[in-house]
Amino acid sequence: MKTVLIADDESSLRFLLRKTLEDGRIVVMEAATGKQALAMAQKNRPDLIILDVVLPDLYGSEVCAKLREQSKPSRIPIMIITADTSHFDEERARESGADYYLAKPFTPQKLKRRVDEILFG
Repeated sequence: MKTVLIADDESSLRFLLRKTLEDGRIVVMEAATGKQALAMAQKNRPDLIILDVVLPDLYGSEVCAKLREQSKPSRIPIMIITADTSHFDEERARESGADYYLAKPFTPQKLKRRVDEILFG
């Protein structure tokens, strides 16, 4: 069973992402803040982390950078998602240490395909 940590301050989006991804092979954990996501990632070591850029206390890019500093030997794949594509693009996501980038809005099917590719090849 694979574990995905989703960090987004919008509970309705976290709910939608959970419903999209959980399928018997994937378990989803949720965080509403950057600090919560950091703590959960350190404690649980998920197989994939999906971070929204705009979180209430730390930007997703900051969470990503902190995780990269702390886990050099074993990198957890990180996907950045954002609606603010004018200020945060794929290049900035990669600079912060993210492996993947997905601009909002996206379809649940597109997200599911990407996550399945990442986790199951």
